[in-house]
Amino acid sequence: MELTGARWRTSTRSSTNGGNCVEVADNLPGVVAVRDSKDRDGAVLTFSPAAWRAFVHLARGR
Repeated sequence: MELTGARWRTSTRSSTNGGNCVEVADNLPGVVAVRDSKDRDGAVLTFSPAAWRAFVHLARGR
């Protein structure tokens, strides 16, 4: 999957010392990409936008 145009962002709740964070790119058509902020060249997980919304909804406890 081509991720060249991905705009990665880190949660505003992440610490500034490079803690255990993930980065999300949700600007790609039809896919949400997630990677480890400490290993930016490592593996990337991809989800459909609907699956990502469901995950975030459940993670927030709503």
